[in-house]
This record gives sequence, C-alpha cells and structure tokens, in this order.
Amino acid sequence: MSRLGKITRRVFMVGAVAVTGGVAVGAYAVTRDPKNPLDPSEGASLNSYVIIDQDGVTVIVPRAEMGQGVQTSLAALVAEELEVPMSMVRVEHGPPAKAYANSKFILPRGYDSEPPGKLVNTVMEAMPRMMGMQVTGGSMSAVDAWEKNRIAGAAAREMLISAAADRLGVGRDQLRAENGAIVATDGTSIPYADLAEAAAAMTPPENPPLKNPSEFKLVGKALTKLDQPAKATGTAPFAIDTRAEGMKFATVKMTPRIEGTMVSYDASEAEGMPGVEKIIDLGDGVAVVANNTWLAIQAAEAITFEWGEAPYGATTDEIFADLEAAFDLDVNSTPHDHGEVTESDEDLVAEYRAPFLSHAPMEPMNATALYTGDALEIWAGVQGPIITQQQAADAVGLKQDQVTVHTTIMGGSFGRRGFNEYAIYAAKVAQEMEGTPVNVTWSREEDMRHDHYRPGAIARMRARLDGDKIDTFKADLAAGSVMRATMKAFMGMDRAMSDPMVTEGVAEQPYGFPNVLIRGYVPERTPRVGFWRSVGNSQNAFFMESFIDELAHKAGADPLAFRLAHIEGTDAETAEVLRTVRDMANWTGQTPAGKGRGVAVTYSFGTPVAEIIEVSDQDGAVKIDKVWIAADLGKIIDPGNVEAQLVSGAIYGLSAAMFDEITFEDGMVVEGNFWDHDALRMSNSPAFEVKALALGGAVGGVGEPGTPPAAPALANAIFDLNGTRLRQMPFRHEVEFTA
Repeated sequence: MSRLGKITRRVFMVGAVAVTGGVAVGAYAVTRDPKNPLDPSEGASLNSYVIIDQDGVTVIVPRAEMGQGVQTSLAALVAEELEVPMSMVRVEHGPPAKAYANSKFILPRGYDSEPPGKLVNTVMEAMPRMMGMQVTGGSMSAVDAWEKNRIAGAAAREMLISAAADRLGVGRDQLRAENGAIVATDGTSIPYADLAEAAAAMTPPENPPLKNPSEFKLVGKALTKLDQPAKATGTAPFAIDTRAEGMKFATVKMTPRIEGTMVSYDASEAEGMPGVEKIIDLGDGVAVVANNTWLAIQAAEAITFEWGEAPYGATTDEIFADLEAAFDLDVNSTPHDHGEVTESDEDLVAEYRAPFLSHAPMEPMNATALYTGDALEIWAGVQGPIITQQQAADAVGLKQDQVTVHTTIMGGSFGRRGFNEYAIYAAKVAQEMEGTPVNVTWSREEDMRHDHYRPGAIARMRARLDGDKIDTFKADLAAGSVMRATMKAFMGMDRAMSDPMVTEGVAEQPYGFPNVLIRGYVPERTPRVGFWRSVGNSQNAFFMESFIDELAHKAGADPLAFRLAHIEGTDAETAEVLRTVRDMANWTGQTPAGKGRGVAVTYSFGTPVAEIIEVSDQDGAVKIDKVWIAADLGKIIDPGNVEAQLVSGAIYGLSAAMFDEITFEDGMVVEGNFWDHDALRMSNSPAFEVKALALGGAVGGVGEPGTPPAAPALANAIFDLNGTRLRQMPFRHEVEFTA
C-alpha cells in the first residue's frame, strides 16, 4: 500500500492509499541537493528515501522493478543501516524527481585509468545530474545506491537515537537502534513510530556513521524478494492490470515500416463494430478505443491503411548491405590505436554477423492515462519517469509539473521500457477521451514489430600470432548507433556522433595485446535501434570471444589457458574469475567423444563474467547440459539475487544465440510472436552452477553482464563437439538443438 500521499491522492490503482501519520527521514548529504519530493499526508518529510509511520518503515526505491529484484536489494541497504528487519519494510517507487537522479550512468574500467572514449564517458557520467535523469539501466542500480541508501538509513537511525535521548534524558551513548526501536541500557525500548515526529524536527547528520561490513545482518545474505508473495498470488499491480471506474480500453495500430508515414486509412468497418467508441488519428497510426482490449485489437485489424515507405532498406539483405557499406565511410570511433598494426598473409581473418533482435518482454507495452484538461496522470512501467513526464507533457500541451507518472512493476523490459512512445501514445489517447481513464495495451505483434531493436552488426577481425601469443589485433565493427537513436528519441536530435556502444564488448576487454587497432563504423541508415540487455556487449562479445577461441586453436593452445596468458598482468579480477570457473567445471581442455566444452569471458558494466558451457550430441542434435558461471561483483548485496541475475542473463543470451532474429520484408518486420522469436524453455534449459566473488573492488553491475559470454561460450562448445565454427547468429540455421 502506498505511503506517498502526494502521488496517490486520487487512490486510482487497486491497493493504493495515502499514508497517514508518516514522516520521511534520511541523510542531509542526500537531501541538500535537489528538493525532497515526498509529501506524506500527515507529518513531515526530511528526505527522499525513508518514511516511518505506525505500520512500519517504507523505503523509497526510485529504480524500476523489472523482475531483477532491485526493490528488495536496494531496500535492504537502507534497512541494514536503519536496523530494521525486512519484515518491517515496505517499498514504494519514488515519483519523478531530481532527488532520484542517477549520480553516474557508466562505470570506468577498474583495471584502466584511461579508458577509451574518455570525453564521451565524462559527459555521460555528468549528464544524469545535469539533466535530472532518473533512469533504471546500465546495471547501475546497486552501484548508484550502495552509498546513497546506506547513508539515508544511517541518518534516520541517528536522528531517531537523538530523539530518544531527548525524551529519556540520557546520553546518546546509552542508546542503540535495534529491531525497529531505540533501546536504552536499562532496557527501555521506544518504537521508531513513536519517535518519528520528534526526529523529523532535527537536522539530519551530514556524515552519519556507517556500519562496518563485518556487522551486516542483511547485506551479503540471500533475501526473500519483497514482491514475491504478491506476484505468486496474482495481486501484484502491473501496469496492464490498472483498473478504475469508467475505464475504457484501447490499442494502437502503427506504421509497420517503423518511423515511416501513414498516408491514409479507412476505419469504416471498425467504427461499425459494437463496443468500438472512437478511432483516433495519431499521425503515424491510429488508436482504437473500445469496451475491452480484445475488441479494440480486433477492430484495429479491421482498418485498412496505406503506408509510406521505410526510411531504411526494404529487406534484411539490403539492411546488411548498408552495414557492409559502412566500412567504407568515415570511422565513427577509434577506442584503441596503439603499437603498429600491419597486415600479413599469416593473419587469421574472420567475419562475424549478428541479427537485429527484439526485447520480447512477457508484458507487452501498455500504459493507462487520465487527462482532465489541466492535468495528466500516467500509470506505466517505465525506466525513466522524469523523461516520460517531460515527453508526455509536451505531447498534450501541459507543463511538466501538471503530469504525474506512477511507475509500476514490470513484466520484463531488458531495455525496451527505456523508450517511452507507448506512454506518449496513451497520453494522446487520454487527451481525446478527456475525463475518462484509458488503458492502452499493444498487441503482441504490434509490440514485437515496433521495437527499438538490438542492432544488426558485422565484425571484421584480423590477428597475428607470435608463437602462442597474440601480437597484432585488429577489429572493425559496424552497427547502428544506439546513442544517436537515443538522442533522437529523447531530445529530437538526429545527428552523427561518436558512439562507444558500437565497439563495447571488444574495446574494453582486459587482454594485453602489444599492437591493437579497434574501430567502429555506423551505417547511413538503419532500422530503429535501442538498448538491448548488455547493449553492444551482446553481439560484440560473441565476435570477440569466438575470435579469441579461433586464435587459441590456431596456436594449438588450451582455450582457457590461452585467455589467462593474455589477461594475467592486465586485470587480476578477470584472471581470478577465469581461474574460478576453470576449477568449478574441472576444466582440463580435454572432452570425451560426444561432449563439447567452450569458454568465454567478458568484462562489462564493471563486472568480469566467465562462463563454461558443456554440450552433448543427441542423435545429431545439440543439447546444452550445463553452464558454469563465475563473476566478480566487487561487493555483493544479495548473493541469491546475484545468482538469479547471472543465470537469467545467460538464458537470455543463449536464447538469442540459438533461436532469435528480426528480419525484414518490404520494410516490415516479419516476426511477431514467441513462436517465431523463441526462447529457452524449462525442457531445454541446462543446469547452472554459479559462483559470485566479492574481491573488494567497486560495486559492479549484475543485471546484464551474464548475457555477453553466453553466445560465444556456446559457439565454442559446439566447435569442440563437432568442429562446426559458428560465425553468425542465430545458430539454428546451422545447428539443430534438442527440444
């Protein structure tokens, strides 16, 4: 139940009620920046993270819960310092507010003080604060919260102790925080709720003492997810479940040639269907408003359209021809150019390809909106609520502070809900239905065929050995620019710019090569692209680690030992991760007939992850038997959640490697549902063994780093099994997998 009176006074969504008798407390260092946005219906609010009332403690977690467990792990950081058990904690997503802006949005490489693209990286680190970005993405939630949330909890604890000292007339040294109460040495115990109002009148400490990690009771322990009971019982409030009195339901039918035009349409048949209330022209498509979602979708299918041409190649072959042509254009970025890179007949040369991919989250794009003329409310699962608020306001001609965004939990995202057009369309529909709440849900096909896709990509790799070591390494990589697409979507700026995401996954790897040239190229036109789980690391890790494997075999070396030989001395943590996964899998470099093993390692989002995959031959089909994963997170909040995220990332990467691609015909996406954009199922998922290390460095990301090594580890295992060297995804075109 909501404790935020300001953002839930309409009491719109089922289960949302205003807080009574609440007081928000927290850290001075956190609150003196932007204004605290919390407004409990009674009491005072001192900062943006903690509310205490008679029912317990509400922790504000301003990062979107997409199934990655962020609301539990980030709440635990507050609860740890506040000395409350998780059973006393409730969680609310914070409203759009600069107080919740990311302090940074990318991680520098721990092993390299001068990372490539330094200027771009500096700008990206400063941008969140400058623009008030409140974004869930980049595997940055725990990184961003590690200090913030602990400080908020510690400050609240210290304020409560001071309030108790005043009430009891004793020194602070005679009091301690314990189990949601302040306890005196004589045994007197005062619950936090009884001290909250007095604590609110106190100045928060600027530098509250933080607990020594050796004293942690929650952090570092496996935690039960706070949202698990509601999800198990079907009571969790996803955006698609939003209901209100008088609600109407809608869907959209947009140009199938993404970012193309709608020339005309004929909705006469749809308008005559009983229960259809309105057809709304959205410019590049239409919305159908009806009495229920199914009817709206059926009516949308009954409309005939004339669509304009696509602003990219009409077929998959034409689109990849544009990618090939990009290698003849000016270089977009050169993150590495050192030593002397020459070409020789002795070089190993290989070309790899990766397809466009949809995010395909289980919950399709949807949003509910209510427009009242002078205000707009939106209920949606979004990764950037401030940006959503800004764009929705512009769409309906309101000021930003006239728009309220309620961020709900999400049925998956993987980067898709970082783009907001589904919420913008809902706002436009609501404006046409003034005073009526409208739930706008996309069909599965509309969702998959109007995605911001993982870019299709081509890699041209060249390297030369000096004995059993790589002497010269060259990688030319071509892909659509995610950064350019993002700036266009959010700021209306469509211009060429240097994009480190084109080369990430190759440029940042801790291999010690003496002569290196890595360059990125961007085609002049491409279908719409966006952030896909692990972004450029996804396809580029496949290119990089497959090529490293080819070089190891050319050198006659054990593939894992070959990697270690090039990483040791460059990055101790990545080397330790490789040694750990080697020992977990009892890697010997030798596999019996009918078995194959492959290894891959990728440094991404501040976290090195190594994976070994074992496959077997099943009457000519390939079965994935087991996956071993080792990773170094620096510091770990919840080891159970870390394991779940690493496994989830690997399954996502394996699904893409084995089955998935987005193809184009006549400028339109062909695939539209899970039967032609499939995923691993329980029946063909392998066993997993995971070991998460905490070697003491900075906190690393975990939501995405498990994905990049999966595809190359599988490709390398298949080569070990049957000698088939896979250089293009999805592998199903060359390999049969067991069902």
